[in-house]
Amino acid sequence: MLKIKIEHFLDYCKVSNFAARSIQSLRVRLNEFNRYVNEVPVESVQDISYRYLKEFITQYRAPSIHVKKARIWSLRQFFHFLKLNGWIKTNIASDFPYPKIEKTIPYFLTIEEYNSLLNFFYRRASDASGFRNLVMIMMLGLLGLRLSSVICLNVEDVDIETGLLQIIEKGGKQRPLIMPNILCLVLNQYFDFLENKQGPLFLSKTNKRISPRTLQDVFQKAAGLLDIDKHLHAHLFRHTAATHLNKVSDPEITKHVLGHMRSNSTKKYTHLNPDQFAVYMQIHPYMGRNMEVNP
Repeated sequence: MLKIKIEHFLDYCKVSNFAARSIQSLRVRLNEFNRYVNEVPVESVQDISYRYLKEFITQYRAPSIHVKKARIWSLRQFFHFLKLNGWIKTNIASDFPYPKIEKTIPYFLTIEEYNSLLNFFYRRASDASGFRNLVMIMMLGLLGLRLSSVICLNVEDVDIETGLLQIIEKGGKQRPLIMPNILCLVLNQYFDFLENKQGPLFLSKTNKRISPRTLQDVFQKAAGLLDIDKHLHAHLFRHTAATHLNKVSDPEITKHVLGHMRSNSTKKYTHLNPDQFAVYMQIHPYMGRNMEVNP
């Protein structure tokens, strides 16, 4: 029943510069909603009541709390679009509160674990693919770049002389980022192996832009050989970069490096690290004080 309106809405999102991943999420959740609507006794979009929305969000196919949150966001956007076009009078989806998701401390690699990975890839950096893997691991773990930003890099985005890297963030936003000297040195060596002077910075064996799957295979091979008990994935390196950066900087610097738009996105990386806690406990004013306890 809602198929045509959903397609119109997704076209509207593309024109409104929604991120590709956001549009894909909207498509998935709204197609779920369309299947649900076809199973209940409604004949038009005006017949969809608050009760039906609640049932879809909280009960349809036993959703997890993250799916519930995604459904609420999708319905809010969709019903806003329906209201703009005069198909409904009120956006009843805007009344739904987002479920509270318990915050967890992000997993991250210790300095020793990340150094072992760097050494692993450095020892194998003898050709183009070896240097490619080393550069990507450094960009992920030192700069905290998102996987999508690393994969879409082009040769012309790198300026070794000035130490600047032009990256593309969520929503197509472009911004410069300063690279550490060690990364510039490795990039300079990598460029000696590159035949193309423009286009994709990281190529696969078939001479195409590298895919996330290929990079994930590289991670898993390294983890198996080094006996690292953490599941290696691109965002783990982003957590690692943010966590260790917070040891020597403040959240504002971390926010800039990670490219966060909101400070709340950075706060989850400002957790108290075990080594910081140990130092704090050693200098705690009561740690060395003798206390007499009366029986």
